Amino acid sequence: MLDDMLQYLGLSALSLKGFGPILLQGTWMTIKLGVLSLLVAVILGLIGASSKLSSLRVLRIPAQVYTTLIRGVPDLVLMLLIFYSLQTWLSNLTDAMDWDYIEIDPFSSGVITLGFIYGAYFTETFRGAILSVPRGQVEAATAYGLSRSQRFRFVVFPQMMRFALPGIGNNWMVMLKATALVSIIGLADLVKAAQDAGKSTYELFYFLVVAALIYLLITSASNFALRWAERRYAAGSREAQR
Repeated sequence: MLDDMLQYLGLSALSLKGFGPILLQGTWMTIKLGVLSLLVAVILGLIGASSKLSSLRVLRIPAQVYTTLIRGVPDLVLMLLIFYSLQTWLSNLTDAMDWDYIEIDPFSSGVITLGFIYGAYFTETFRGAILSVPRGQVEAATAYGLSRSQRFRFVVFPQMMRFALPGIGNNWMVMLKATALVSIIGLADLVKAAQDAGKSTYELFYFLVVAALIYLLITSASNFALRWAERRYAAGSREAQR
């Protein structure tokens, strides 16, 4: 698998001076971090969008504060604040409960932090997509006796995804690149692996170029998957227009 990937990039294990396996491990770590962070962000985004569209102020106001604060502070600052805040709160809890000390590993911290940050962006993406669904279709589903969950599953969600996919794709690309920030808290991701290899061989620029090419490969594959998803969710719309 490593050889195939390196050949695709036009590189060889020899040209990577023996750091190919380390870079591959870093790549896999970056992919896992991105996918799990995406899952957390999507869940928070759906909750946040539902809360912002709710008629209840107790739900709407916290969601508004959440999106405003997150989108107004740089990702790097938020990452450091959330990472150290989580560890501080957990330490205080273990001290208060007289438990053994628990240390949050960098991977879990990265997933929680990125998911929390980009959940705010997904909130706005899903909110706009939900508002784009014709209200008459929701009213028709209600008239047919569908429950709230059934209306969301069979009527709102499929149409919402058609409107949301471009925004989801954009958020995913940005979040994937933001995984590089997690290297500052000690996670052995692709950037950290490239930095370590570059410092060991005194060829930092070379290994950073390799990392950039690997990111480009991942984003290209993501674009292909997103285009497939857009065609899938737009199929019903095209049939209806004929």
